[in-house]
Amino acid sequence: MIVEDLTLQPLRSMNGTRLGHAFWGGVVALSRQASHLDRINVFPVADGDTGTNLSMTLQHLRTPLEQAPAHAGQLLMRLADAALDGARGNSGAIFAQFLCGLSDYAQELSELNVTQTAEAWLQGANAARLAVSHPQPGTMLSVFEGLGIFFKQHSADTSCLRSFWKSGVIEAQRIVEATRGTLEPMRKANVVDAGALGVLAFIEGIAAALESDAPIKQEPTAIESAHGPIEHAEGGERFCTECLIAGTNIDHRLLRETLSTMGSSLVVAGTQSKVRLHIHTDDPAAVFREAKQFGSLTETKADDMQRQTLSARRSEAQVAIVMDSAGDLPEEIIAQYHIHVVPLRVHFGEESFIDKVGLSQADFYDRLQHSAIAPKTSQPAVGDFRRCFEYLSSHHPGVVGITVTAKASGTHQSAVSATHRLSDSRAVTIIDSLNASVGQGLLALTAAEKASEGVDLISVVQAVEKMRPVTRTWAYLPTLDHAVRGGRVPGFARTISRWLGLNLLLTAHGDGRIGLGGVLWNRRRPLDAFISFICRQLDPEMDYRLLIGHGFALDEAHYVKAGIARNRPRTQCIGITPTGAALGVHGGPGFLVVSAQPIQATQELFER
Repeated sequence: MIVEDLTLQPLRSMNGTRLGHAFWGGVVALSRQASHLDRINVFPVADGDTGTNLSMTLQHLRTPLEQAPAHAGQLLMRLADAALDGARGNSGAIFAQFLCGLSDYAQELSELNVTQTAEAWLQGANAARLAVSHPQPGTMLSVFEGLGIFFKQHSADTSCLRSFWKSGVIEAQRIVEATRGTLEPMRKANVVDAGALGVLAFIEGIAAALESDAPIKQEPTAIESAHGPIEHAEGGERFCTECLIAGTNIDHRLLRETLSTMGSSLVVAGTQSKVRLHIHTDDPAAVFREAKQFGSLTETKADDMQRQTLSARRSEAQVAIVMDSAGDLPEEIIAQYHIHVVPLRVHFGEESFIDKVGLSQADFYDRLQHSAIAPKTSQPAVGDFRRCFEYLSSHHPGVVGITVTAKASGTHQSAVSATHRLSDSRAVTIIDSLNASVGQGLLALTAAEKASEGVDLISVVQAVEKMRPVTRTWAYLPTLDHAVRGGRVPGFARTISRWLGLNLLLTAHGDGRIGLGGVLWNRRRPLDAFISFICRQLDPEMDYRLLIGHGFALDEAHYVKAGIARNRPRTQCIGITPTGAALGVHGGPGFLVVSAQPIQATQELFER
């Protein structure tokens, strides 16, 4: 039953302007709960990002809300479209579909009264349920649906929207608390569902905003966990995979059927012309291939949920480390130190792939050899970095990002721009590695090693800055064809190298430039010449640690490793790793890259 509030003048209807103010109150309230929602997130995957995903999704509503038209239906249509464009994660996609259902009902209504609001909410709840392939009770869907039924049953009890929403908050609180015992993960952790609590926060913000036209200041009610840190489960699919599909007459049912066997937590949200796809899968590339049959893809992403879960477990760590996929490290080192990787994009004409996730090294080099179109790489979107930074900063006091040299890519600027959009940009520091590939990887490892000591953000930054000028990198290219085609080396250099019968080397110069850095004169035995060159660069009186990367040339990499070890026994090769596309587009099949750090400098760094 709804009890009439007689302390304020009754609010009989809301136009777009008033509705926009109320919804912004909901956005603010939910954002304030984001960190708590991340902490209690155990379903459908305990990856600790539900609050971050919901908050980032709703932040995309800011522009249409700030420019809210007087027509309520038009506003809801704009909000639904913005939410589809910005939806993140399972929860974000469901919320976007809920807004699509609202707008479908209300698009012709210039104002909404109690009865119309109740009907719109119920339509939104139905749309949200239809977007989920296997809907479960005790989730955010339960709040949408339960509140929709409550609104429908009690809409005749009042004509005042303030009283209507106040009563809705009380009912939503009851529904959310019931999620604590509905599903096994919530029962085990003794928490409510994170997505359901996020919807409650949104509703509380709406109700609070309707009390006044002034900015929202009070904190929404929070349902706290009865215990300490949540035990996050392992297992399940690895990648939280998403994309936006644009097409004509997109068949949602067929799309769901096509992808239903490729993973779990499948959500297909949107309209016939725009669909936000979300699925948990071990094979993002296969998902994207199938999704392309329904339209053009944009905003593809595949977040590593296993790495996120491990990071959430290490919430006691002071600093989390991030690098972009232009940096190369062996997978076992990345896993050991919980380094997060934000991938670049690889483009073969109209086809786009996620570096190191959507395209295997073998497939990349096969395409590189046989494609008439020169591949290109592009830096991660600002939103990719922001999503990663928001998530990590909700679990760690500090985050350090190590980027590929800014003189070779716009990646560094994307990362910096992402920090400007964070709620607390001081928690994240971006460092230009002035390097690339395994050189960038060694600097990320330096940061991770220092962070593993439990030190603060400043100490990690200082460690990287000390090692940056002494971390050196050289790359051997068996042919300059790909480097010339990619614009990294001028065409005359290839002509000269062919004429003189020599190989040119690339190096990372100390100022961040990637360019010519040496000559190999032994054309018949170029790998021996490369080994000799590397050994001449290493001080025989110093110990070094090396990291070797290769472009589909594992045997050659081991040959170089053995040769350096024979000539410079005081070197320690910490690993051999395949390289990503960032350098591969210029090196081509068979290229090798070696980076070295003086161990003495490293030891002094960690003895301080």
